[in-house]
Amino acid sequence: MEFRVVQGDIAQRSADALVNAAGTSLQMGSGVAGALKRRAGRGLDAAATSQGPIDLGAVAVTEAFELDARWVVHAAAMPHYGDGRATVDSIRDATRNALKRADELGCESLVIPALGCGVAGFDLEEGARIICEVIHAYEPSSLDDVRFVAYDESEYETVERVAREVSGAGAGGAAAGD
Repeated sequence: MEFRVVQGDIAQRSADALVNAAGTSLQMGSGVAGALKRRAGRGLDAAATSQGPIDLGAVAVTEAFELDARWVVHAAAMPHYGDGRATVDSIRDATRNALKRADELGCESLVIPALGCGVAGFDLEEGARIICEVIHAYEPSSLDDVRFVAYDESEYETVERVAREVSGAGAGGAAAGD
């Protein structure tokens, strides 16, 4: 499975599945969820919330509406907004469950953000390490292209460095326009 770190807006990416950094309520607020909701057009938020609430670390799947993807995998790495923060276990479980669900859907490509590290308040470097370790250890059945998307240059530098450390040198960064 190819694993790369890329920079940019997840809502602008093309893949079989895009992962939403969700709370357990699946209400799409700001950050990654807000970007996906704006780009997807009408329907994504309602489709997501109709499946909630879900357990911390669990995932739900919706169609992608106007996004350049087939699916959005809503990964609950944090409790409902204002009800707590992401944890090591919630980030690990949400990442593993997102990969597993994408595989079950037959996806070949997936783009995942720094789950739990934005609004949920988890430290980016530690969160990126958890996500990279889960991706590195994952044995896919259909996934062969996983991209960890970092929104800005500072986030990209941190995630890329952590990905290299976790993989022992070869996460293979990509340019911002990739």
